[in-house]
Amino acid sequence: MNEFACTDVPLDQWVAEASVLKANGFTYFDFLTAIDQTDASGEDAVPGFDIVLHVYEPREPGDLGQAMIRTRVPEKGSIASLTGVYAGAAWHERETHEMFGVRFDGFADATGQGLRPLLLPNGFEGHPWRKDFVLTARVSKDWPGAKEPGEGGGGHQRRKMAPPGLPDPSWGPR
Repeated sequence: MNEFACTDVPLDQWVAEASVLKANGFTYFDFLTAIDQTDASGEDAVPGFDIVLHVYEPREPGDLGQAMIRTRVPEKGSIASLTGVYAGAAWHERETHEMFGVRFDGFADATGQGLRPLLLPNGFEGHPWRKDFVLTARVSKDWPGAKEPGEGGGGHQRRKMAPPGLPDPSWGPR
């Protein structure tokens, strides 16, 4: 594979840039995901989500070109769907919508059912891949290790693992 860089594109050029990639031979859709940047700070920082698209260009056997584009969606904003460019984006957009809460305008898949749950059980509230999502296990009982960087770990140690198929040491003749 060749070296490549992630190219930042303006939000309003998201679909156009993806279309240019596809027209230039990047026809193999790999993935689309989000990165929670809601805690971004600084003079020019826009808190929100980085949406990332990674695609491949099939060439000769064993040689793939690759490209990655990224754009920032404001926390309460939305982004245009890429399902009209890459049909494979439907699953990834559903996942990103469910796990981060990012809305995809114009989403369309073969079912016509729109953005709907994909991985989480019915009635689940919240978006578990967001930085502000509270892990209930940390609220309901003490966490066995450090909760935050720099915090001291608990006195618990992980039990030693044995290869599969070995009986418990207490088994057998003494």
